[in-house]
Amino acid sequence: MTMKTKQPRRIQSIDIMRGLTLFLMLFVNDIYVPGVPGWIGHTKADVDGMGLADWVFPGFLFMVGMSIPYALHSRIKQGQSNLKILAHIFSRTISLLLIGVLMVNIDRLDEQLTGMNRNLWAILMYIAIFLIWNQYPKSMRWNWLFKVLKALGLVGLCALALLFRSGEPENTWMTTSWWGILGLIGWGYFVAAIAGLCVGEKPLAALGLWLIFVVVNILSQLGMLNELQFLNPVFGVIIDGHVPSVVLAGLTVSLILRKAPEPTIRTALRVAISGLICLVMGLVLRHWFIISKIYGTPSWTMICNGISLLLYASLYIIVDYLGKSKWANLFQAAGKNSLTTYLAPDIIYFTCWGLGIPLFFYKQAASPLLAIGGSLGWAFAMIWLAIWLSKINIRLKL
Repeated sequence: MTMKTKQPRRIQSIDIMRGLTLFLMLFVNDIYVPGVPGWIGHTKADVDGMGLADWVFPGFLFMVGMSIPYALHSRIKQGQSNLKILAHIFSRTISLLLIGVLMVNIDRLDEQLTGMNRNLWAILMYIAIFLIWNQYPKSMRWNWLFKVLKALGLVGLCALALLFRSGEPENTWMTTSWWGILGLIGWGYFVAAIAGLCVGEKPLAALGLWLIFVVVNILSQLGMLNELQFLNPVFGVIIDGHVPSVVLAGLTVSLILRKAPEPTIRTALRVAISGLICLVMGLVLRHWFIISKIYGTPSWTMICNGISLLLYASLYIIVDYLGKSKWANLFQAAGKNSLTTYLAPDIIYFTCWGLGIPLFFYKQAASPLLAIGGSLGWAFAMIWLAIWLSKINIRLKL
């Protein structure tokens, strides 16, 4: 369960593609669906097909997997034991699950029963998250203040959770009907990080685990894992298989790249061919499973992996092989500060909704160009906001 300490140079295309997928997540999350072409938004559950929004999240999950070997190696290089790394994996997973559950329950909040405006509750919740998980500067002089801020955030988050009430008679407190985007990332990260710790620098072993979860996804969709339904309230994401299989795909590709002493066309071709194989597998599986993000079907999962692999192979050639990376500096910065970039916009959303600020005037059906252009502008603005926040030492790190 140890990884070699020899490490190739950092591959820039990993941060850049993570930033690109994050940018697209901000875009599709903001887009006003009635006012734009159908191929941009999410496809309905029972419709056999997918749009841009149906690929973006698995594209980000793929990049989560690609980052894991570098994160594990960094900790091993620092002299951390496997037990300490395992503790970090559990801590990070629980943090992602907790934030994910808090986020998905915002819409369930009953203002009268809670005694607080929903928008205000959400704003305070996000502020508490930033206070707790912010990466404060290393300063002995101000260390006491940072501890106070963390404690204030923790007390505030607990108080908000205790105040929370929904209007549903069967469950007036928070539920985990689903884990939210960050929760899904948390479960995928958990499986792939444990796998990365176990397989070390062995791509074939990672490939084997990836294929196991592809099979798990197929069996789950066929109803052959129904006897495990009692585990679904907690471990349903793992049992379903599609989220872990996407993250493990990224882990496998990353381990392949780490074997190459320097970027080569041959390595890029391996990644691209893997992408084509995934696309073919997805189209073959379509004979038995519709392409559906909502249902997490194997056909959708493999097609998304194929798209991610082909897109990454292209970026790998442009950025790492040809050395053309200046055009992507903005996305690279976002990729290195992904959690802040993803969460900070929500504070602005709830502030504008609560105060009635007409910032989102572009969300209308009359002009698709305005709706699309507004959301693209919003996504760029949120990346710049996260970069500015990092300059004043506001940067989330789990």
